[in-house]
Amino acid sequence: MSERKTGVYLCSGCGIGEAVNVGALETVAKSEFKQESKTHSCLCGDEGVGMIKADIEAGTNQVVVAACSARVMTDRFGFEPIQVVRADLREKVIWSHPAGDEDTQALAEDHVRMALTQASKIKAPEPWIDGDFSQVIMVLGGGVTGLNAALQAAGLGHDVLLVERADQLGGHARTASKRLPHTPPYDKPEANDIQVLLDAVAANPKIKVRLNALVTRTAGMPGKFAVTFADGTIEDVGAIIVATGWRPYDATKLGHLGYGASPDVVTNTDMEKMLAAGQLARKSDGKAPKSIAFVQCAGSRDADHLPYCSSICCQTSLKQALEVLESDPSANIFVIYEEMRTPGVAEELYRQAQSKGVIFIKGKVKGVGADLTVTVADELVQQDVPLAGLDMVVLATGMVPNSTNPDQAMVEYGAEQLNGDVDPEAPIAVAGYCGEAPAAHEKRAQAVPEGGPLLNLQYRQGPHLPVLHDGFADSHYICFPYETRRTGIYTAGPVRRPMDWAEAAEDAAGAVLKAVQAVRSAAAGAALHPRVGDLSFPKINLNACTKCRRCTVECPFGAIDEDEKEYPNVNPTRCRRCGTCMGACPVRTISFDNYSVEMLSSMIKAVKVPDEFSGKPRILIMACENDAVPALDQAGIKRNSWSSHVRVVPVRCLGSVSLLNISDALSAGYDGVMLMGCKPGDDYQCHFVKGSAMAAERLSKVGETLKSMMLEPERVVQAEASIADSDRLPKVIDGFVETIMKVGFNPFKGF
Repeated sequence: MSERKTGVYLCSGCGIGEAVNVGALETVAKSEFKQESKTHSCLCGDEGVGMIKADIEAGTNQVVVAACSARVMTDRFGFEPIQVVRADLREKVIWSHPAGDEDTQALAEDHVRMALTQASKIKAPEPWIDGDFSQVIMVLGGGVTGLNAALQAAGLGHDVLLVERADQLGGHARTASKRLPHTPPYDKPEANDIQVLLDAVAANPKIKVRLNALVTRTAGMPGKFAVTFADGTIEDVGAIIVATGWRPYDATKLGHLGYGASPDVVTNTDMEKMLAAGQLARKSDGKAPKSIAFVQCAGSRDADHLPYCSSICCQTSLKQALEVLESDPSANIFVIYEEMRTPGVAEELYRQAQSKGVIFIKGKVKGVGADLTVTVADELVQQDVPLAGLDMVVLATGMVPNSTNPDQAMVEYGAEQLNGDVDPEAPIAVAGYCGEAPAAHEKRAQAVPEGGPLLNLQYRQGPHLPVLHDGFADSHYICFPYETRRTGIYTAGPVRRPMDWAEAAEDAAGAVLKAVQAVRSAAAGAALHPRVGDLSFPKINLNACTKCRRCTVECPFGAIDEDEKEYPNVNPTRCRRCGTCMGACPVRTISFDNYSVEMLSSMIKAVKVPDEFSGKPRILIMACENDAVPALDQAGIKRNSWSSHVRVVPVRCLGSVSLLNISDALSAGYDGVMLMGCKPGDDYQCHFVKGSAMAAERLSKVGETLKSMMLEPERVVQAEASIADSDRLPKVIDGFVETIMKVGFNPFKGF
């Protein structure tokens, strides 16, 4: 970077000029930082923006704007490639604290100090662009989801590699009789139109299809994935969409529901194949069944089997019941359910079934006898009711994602599969939880046979995509539904969550848009969600590295591997720029051009800490920019107030906060430190998956630091924050300030 020429711009609009002394803020910039500043009454207006642009044309190469929150007016204060630092004088100062108060003035001045300090410790990042980047999108799985994904990606101009392990495309849809209604009036089964998708894929010149294909190795990163197949060929792809679909729950585990006791107790999958054959017949004697009972939630919503609802089982049973009645209007159909789930337009299918004479019984099936007598705990009459004289019982088994944990993968995959002899009905090993310590990672990676996992990722954190406890691929389910914890790899369709064909088509489109964003951003050296466009990436001073491996283990996205000398090796396009590696490093050797431990500590120390005689505490809040900061912004907009003794330092993620930041703050005289971020745990809300959890883990060890400094444990806490907590967080802050006042001032004040 050439000589730094920083332009400092203060806004007096939106009530700022009436609430604080802007001239004093100019003095802070000039006397403490040797920076001349300019003030405008409407900095975001055309005149104010024009003033900044004129200075940039004259040589200013860094801009500090002290006005409103960094989350607003980004279009007005975006001067690419010039780096802009924002100081929030509006939402977090004058809209949330009393005007004209000396503590409000001190708060405003500290915001300017922190922004100018931040500007002095960072530089505009240069993107990592090395060699060629592939724009090919690989789609794994040739069922309904995969076919739609391939067509969507090709329609956006990308070459597509469509990979299917069976000898033909189509998946379960090939054996389906009809599909659930997806066009008005949504009240009857519709024709199986899978052939339309198959023909469209076959006719598209941008789609290359590989059948009987097994991936044995996936190395690299977004834009530079190298995918090796069992036949030894290697394909270079930019992003991957996993659309491997589902398999029915293993009905052999449902002996209590009669499966295995009678050949005429079948699954909904079996029933679909029978209907597709054109003539429904009992397995026992070949006769057409005249009386059929559909048992819903067969193994689903059951802690001993599948704990979740598979979403479409109810609708599938209704579809099959209507198909039976279409061929034989005199048939007797019973549907036994605990809750009938037909959301949205699927309600029309339910009404149609009622009108056609389907009998619905609300209750739980207690057992199915060898003679097909179904015993129902009927909720209406509050007693057990035997349903006898049935010709067939259909168990509505749930959808299991075609992903398994690593231990299952080791059992399910053998040498014969590596040689290309793949059973298309066998479970697919896609994923596994990779939250272990380094030794466990290595042991697991060695134990899984080559080619066992579907992708067999060559990542330090193991070959699997992390999954949730139900086997579905892990992602931030609120904000980023298609994403996995492996950047550039996306899931779509029933491997992500249970869904029907129409939903799978929409899901495919969403995943494709993410994949397109991935390949194009990788080629530009830009970060993906949630820090879209960030050109920085972690840089490691290997001379100071102790090879502790914390960065490689704690990275939520597997962005860091290790080289042959066991030093960390960053894969830049895998990185989401959360900074968790930075917070994990005990020797401060990891940093970003525009974000570092030194930058945070310098901003913390830039604040003027009152001495113990002032009677005023100084509290530091390190706030997550994705939830806590927006919530505080909204609190300011609503004119909710909190203690003016608090100083907020935004951080990318709590995972990026180092214990050294906390000890620096306490050593500088802060009386208390609060880490404010997203909810951790199984239902986490952290945009970076486990940043809050990592912060909590580190905080559990802060006691040693406090003990060495002879400070009370109450001085350092972590608080959960939702983006919707604008009314609650001010109370949380004030409560912490009260606690600190009771504990007493930090003895390091004044030193």
